[in-house]
Amino acid sequence: MTTKKETLNFQTEVKQLLHLMIHSLYSNKEIAIRELISNASDASDKLRFEALNNNDLYEGQSGLDIHVDFDKEKRTVTVSDNGIGMDRDEIVANIGTIARSGTKEFIGKLSGDQAKDAHLIGQFGVGFYSAFIIADEVTLETKKAGEKQGYRWQSKGDGEFSIEDIKKEGRGTSVTLHLKKDEDEFLDNWRLREIIKKYSDHITLPIVMKKTDFKGGESIKTDEDETINNASAIWAKNKKDVKAKEYQEFYKSLTYDNEEPLAYFHNRVEGTQEYTSLLYIPSKAPFDLYDRERGLGVKLYVKRIFIMEATEKLMPQYLRFIKGVIDSNDLPLNVSREILQDSRQVESIKSGTVKKVLTSLEDMAKKKPEDYKVFWKEFGRVLKEGPAEDMVNKDKIAKLLRFSSTYDESDEQSVSLQDYIERMKPEQEHIYFITADSYSAAKNSPHLEIFKKKKIEVLILGDRVDEWMVSYLTEFEGKKLQSIAKGDLDLGKLEEDSEKEEKKKIEEKAKTLVDTMKKSLGDKVKEVKVTHRLTDSPSCLVVGENDISGNLERILKAAGQDTPDVKPVLEINPTHSLIKKLESFSGTADFDRYAAVIFDQAVLAEGGQLNDPVQYVKNINDLLVKV
Repeated sequence: MTTKKETLNFQTEVKQLLHLMIHSLYSNKEIAIRELISNASDASDKLRFEALNNNDLYEGQSGLDIHVDFDKEKRTVTVSDNGIGMDRDEIVANIGTIARSGTKEFIGKLSGDQAKDAHLIGQFGVGFYSAFIIADEVTLETKKAGEKQGYRWQSKGDGEFSIEDIKKEGRGTSVTLHLKKDEDEFLDNWRLREIIKKYSDHITLPIVMKKTDFKGGESIKTDEDETINNASAIWAKNKKDVKAKEYQEFYKSLTYDNEEPLAYFHNRVEGTQEYTSLLYIPSKAPFDLYDRERGLGVKLYVKRIFIMEATEKLMPQYLRFIKGVIDSNDLPLNVSREILQDSRQVESIKSGTVKKVLTSLEDMAKKKPEDYKVFWKEFGRVLKEGPAEDMVNKDKIAKLLRFSSTYDESDEQSVSLQDYIERMKPEQEHIYFITADSYSAAKNSPHLEIFKKKKIEVLILGDRVDEWMVSYLTEFEGKKLQSIAKGDLDLGKLEEDSEKEEKKKIEEKAKTLVDTMKKSLGDKVKEVKVTHRLTDSPSCLVVGENDISGNLERILKAAGQDTPDVKPVLEINPTHSLIKKLESFSGTADFDRYAAVIFDQAVLAEGGQLNDPVQYVKNINDLLVKV
């Protein structure tokens, strides 16, 4: 006998999602079964985790499995589990509202491509709603472990749902799909088995269906249960016994990715500590790769029991693209995030796993360079976060980094630091680089002029993360990384003695002009000096060796952060016709206008913003009129 039935409305975003599921994703009907089995598996994982501290939750039945059944007469398919179950508030929170479903984010990412959108369903945890692709009504019955009251949830996907109290034997959840009239394929024993094998073969729980016999040319269900899936932890097997296709299928079931992984690493560590890792590199970057707050893609198991999604204590942020599982034989089953925080065992697992990933990437770069190009295009900018986050492995990470450079004038990041060193001139002491807010801005910077003239290679860094990276990656194999836009330019032995003498003469000759410009520009600049890095441009800005660059200052300000007040040094090229023109106006009112224009042009060439663009335009117009 049921009591306390109540009808509630779905949240607006859930109504939108139901409409999309019913009308837009109908060509991917199989995902309905896939998602319900995945949810059942998650419910069992949650029970095992909660039962670590409260064994009574098992209620004397510790065996966990998932049952799939169908009824041709009633036209129903039912997926049942004996996992954690839900109470009334959890039903409303998990199904009726946006609170935990990620529905709004999911809708925002839909592309209109049914195959891609179906792939997103699993990533966003909105899989329950896919039931309405093949069902015109869904009934869910559940009872939470350790509680007495059961509940029934029902909806036709029309904007509202009902919840009522029921009597239910045993904990767990069963979801019954009342199939639409044209969905007979899901009432076929072999079709359901095919879907389960395709998507859920590597679920670590038994997925059970009734065994069938053939009589009179028809398959008839018996009362005997039969496990349909492999139901074993693939990572626990000897890798010699696992086929490539099995690795690929497990990856797809783990990540909901339709693409095959770019690479995978199966590793078993034995000795003082025992653990196994099966890790994957996707072939495509996920949409939220640059969200450092998102969960990591590695699951932690202890003795094949799922414990939690791995935290940064198991996988650093700069490797957040890694997917897979880590299974320890040594961690306690009741491991918590607090224990992870201070566990030496966890630190050891993390250290070994990170080294394995970096070594595997190094092998890929050497043995499969085309694969490494794909990897770098998808995940290179994330790996660049590594030198700042992982001082222990900084040298290993540095070997994996790739950059654009003046060597081939290409925006393809294909140059390693080792490549650069091998091409360095015999007298060269530094690895030179330039940073900017884009590849184009860096490639066209006036700071490169002297380096191009002398055919000295410069790394071109146009990613936002590059500024952060080079503040930690200061040398490689004994060679200092030197910004060509910071401090005084000293090419050391790359300059002839005659060139140094000529520079002194030019500086001496321009001393009066330099002093006059400094007085004219006032506190806009820290200093004005003669440049030795320009050949074609009239001026450029540089900052002190230990000051933040103009590019980094702009990045920090855009992020709303305070920055130190750094005044740039204006370097001028006395041989340039514009500087000569300026010198001819010495002692006149036009000198200040010319000086201001030359400074503002240097700011613009750096990618900076003018404090007073209106005055800049006025100065340009006034000077153009007098030409």
